[in-house]
Amino acid sequence: MIALSKGRYTAAEARCAGDIEAAQRLRALCFELETSLDVDPFDATSKHILIRETASDAVVCCFRMTALTGAELPQSYAAQFYELSALAHYDGLMMELGRFCIHPDRNDPDILRLAWAALTSFVDTHEVKMLFGCSSFAGVETAPFLDTFAMLKARHLAPKRWLPRVKAPDVFRFAARLRRKPDAKKAMLRMPPLLRTYLMMGGWVSDHAVVDHQMNTLHVFTGVEIGAIPAARKRLLRALV
Repeated sequence: MIALSKGRYTAAEARCAGDIEAAQRLRALCFELETSLDVDPFDATSKHILIRETASDAVVCCFRMTALTGAELPQSYAAQFYELSALAHYDGLMMELGRFCIHPDRNDPDILRLAWAALTSFVDTHEVKMLFGCSSFAGVETAPFLDTFAMLKARHLAPKRWLPRVKAPDVFRFAARLRRKPDAKKAMLRMPPLLRTYLMMGGWVSDHAVVDHQMNTLHVFTGVEIGAIPAARKRLLRALV
């Protein structure tokens, strides 16, 4: 079981239905849903990590993890939106990271550091070779993020051997459509924090973004091969483990 602490926060796996409900409540808040809980069938097959403020016991961050082999990829959340046959023969255990949320009123960097430490603990224990998931942008309008998408095209597209193909009915094919040179400052300003962290670890993305009207987000498939993470970054991630 994962159990870590840093500063004013602790990270631990969900131990009961009440813990999972607390995560679902935070997710609904972060995604600005009309319902009080964000619930889907993938919750039942995932491990849930909750980060709480120790003094108040308030849940300030949550995410879920699912370990999968290449043959099990069709059972993943991402497979609803992306054609992932290129990864079906990936040699090694993969882990899908999903529903990563930080309370909108919290901006303490220790929260994200602790979240990644918890992830690292799971990856090391289970010898995971690749992390993947859907990195979300707020809203379904592409205009505010064009410099970010241009930077993704220029620097961070998936290797051709792993590239996810189009499956969703509504997508923004930014790699094919954008011809602009990215403004680096604007690109980083609009980059979702989770995606920024993925890219710092050598991560890559799909060549298109899915327009998810149900969740009111744009998202790109994102992968990180553990063996490609820079050694200095690995040392930082393991510092709390």
